[in-house]
Amino acid sequence: MILVTGGAGYIGSHINKMLAQKGYETVIFDNLVYGHPEAVQWGTLEIGDLADTGRLNEIFEKYEIEAVFHFAAYAYVGESVAKPSKYYNNNVANTLHLLDAMRRYQVKHLVFSSTCATYGVPEKMPITEDMEQKPINPYGASKRMIERILADYHKAYGLNYCCLRYFNAAGADPDGRIGESHNPETHLIPLILAAAAGDRDSVKVFGTDYPTRDGSCIRDYIHVTDLADAHLRAMDYLKKCGESTCMNLGNCIGNSVLEVIEAAREITGKEIPAVLDKRRAGDPPTLVGSAEKAKECLGWEPRYGDIRVILEHAWKWYCNKKY
Repeated sequence: MILVTGGAGYIGSHINKMLAQKGYETVIFDNLVYGHPEAVQWGTLEIGDLADTGRLNEIFEKYEIEAVFHFAAYAYVGESVAKPSKYYNNNVANTLHLLDAMRRYQVKHLVFSSTCATYGVPEKMPITEDMEQKPINPYGASKRMIERILADYHKAYGLNYCCLRYFNAAGADPDGRIGESHNPETHLIPLILAAAAGDRDSVKVFGTDYPTRDGSCIRDYIHVTDLADAHLRAMDYLKKCGESTCMNLGNCIGNSVLEVIEAAREITGKEIPAVLDKRRAGDPPTLVGSAEKAKECLGWEPRYGDIRVILEHAWKWYCNKKY
């Protein structure tokens, strides 16, 4: 049995689907603050919060868990700046509750959903795992703290872990059964598609004077199904006694905001009005990651690296979404 915390959310639900396809039984543990019960179409949904240690004990008593995928976290960067207590309590303190439950029930393998936000504003591209981590907001700092905790738990208690630092998760299940739905929505591609569908008037472009090829920010978009594949490979890697480590997940390809909007116009056939606005504080001009380590250690290669394919799958989901 595989435990997926936060498995009713965007990324966790895609991992849950792929686990089911591979023949694994799963239990999804989610408080449904941001998750969707409709996204749990495989496995068993157990509603609960990692802050509730008694409920955690119930889950580990009820199911014979062999590995954990940990996605339960708050992930709004701006909110983390305004409400750091919320983020350190939920992301860091609650992760300690999970890790201590794993210790009590002798579960040794954890795949952790980390982020490129742990790097802060890097000095060079592409970003590699050996570069200094200097997060610039509480969200990134909370993930960095968890990475440090995992390293300490590995040394002291024998916990085996793989931290996957991904860049901009995007797209949707190619079958169209699950996809990206946040409230509030802050991610670029869903906002673009909402404008394409007429659900919002326009999409904002924050900054057109960056030192990039068209003046807008460049980001590394990684298909959520490719992320799911990497997570399953990470679990297999740990089961085969792979060394506990951290790895980047990205396409090593950067697309600018204006390029994504133009590609979405081609895919949807819609005008998609864009409003040019000033820069947002803390937005680096470019964030592109090297995934060479994941390729070497996991044998992982993104299948859906083309931004147009990512947009096609996201648009298919958006036009037929059920939650």
